[in-house]
Amino acid sequence: MTNERDPIFETADGLPRLIEVMRRLRDPEAGCPWDIEQDFATIAPYTIEEAYEVSDAIDRKDWPELEGELGDLLLQVVYHGQMGAEAGHFDVNSIARRVTAKMVDRHPHVFGSETRDKTAEDQKRDWEIAKARERATKGAQGVLDDVALGMPALLRAVKLQKRAARVGFDWPDAGHVLEKITEETRELVEANDNADPEHTHEEFGDLLFVMANLARHLDVDPEHALRDANAKFTRRFKQIESALDKEGRLLEDSNLEEMDALWDAAKARERSEIS
Repeated sequence: MTNERDPIFETADGLPRLIEVMRRLRDPEAGCPWDIEQDFATIAPYTIEEAYEVSDAIDRKDWPELEGELGDLLLQVVYHGQMGAEAGHFDVNSIARRVTAKMVDRHPHVFGSETRDKTAEDQKRDWEIAKARERATKGAQGVLDDVALGMPALLRAVKLQKRAARVGFDWPDAGHVLEKITEETRELVEANDNADPEHTHEEFGDLLFVMANLARHLDVDPEHALRDANAKFTRRFKQIESALDKEGRLLEDSNLEEMDALWDAAKARERSEIS
C-alpha cells in the first residue's frame, strides 16, 4: 500500500473538485465499477429521488439536512454532465452556460432595457411567453407537446390543465369543477357497481384528473397537499400503535372499531393542541 497522496485532494475546492471526483469515478480503467456501468436512464430515478428529498428537507425546515440534500442533487447534475461529456453531447460547463443564457434572456427587466415597473404576475406572463417562443423554436407545435411524460402523474395533470387554460380551455370557476367531480364520482360508482375493471380504472383516473383541476382553481398544490395528508395519516396511525403498545398489545390484537376510536382520540388531541 502506498502513502502517496491522491491528487484529488489537491484539486480546488467546491464544484471543480466535485467534477473531478465524478470524472475519476467514471474512469473506465481506475473508476468505480458501479459508476462506470451507469447511463442516463439508470441514473434518472436517483435524480428524481434526490429532488424529492430536497423538497422533504424544505418541508421540515431542516436547513443542515437541506444543505446535504442539495449537494446530492448537485451530484446528479454533475453525474449527467460527465456522462454527456463522455458521449460528446455536453458537459457541466455547457449546462451552466445554457441555463445562464436562458435566465438572462427571460429577465430583460433585470439584464436588459425593459422596465422593472411590472407586477410579479406581469413577469410570470412574460416568462410564459418566452417559454412558448422557445418551444416553437424546438418544433413543439401543440400547446401540450413538451409537457414531460416522466413527471409524476398528479403534477403532470396540473401542468397539462394550466397549458390548456392559457388558450381558454378551462372552467370559469371552482364551482363548475365541483359539479364535474360529482359527475365523475357518479360514473365511477356505476362502473364499480357493474364490476367493470377497465371502466373503473378509466373513471378513477378521470376523477383524479378533475381533482387536480380543482386544486389548481383553489390555488392548492395537490402534491404538497397529498404529502401533508400522508404525513397526517402516518402521525395518527403511529399514535394508535403507541396507545396499544402502552397496553402491551399489537395492532393484530385490536380490531377496526377500537382503532377507529384511537384514531378519533388522536385527531381530537391534535385539534386541541392547535387551539
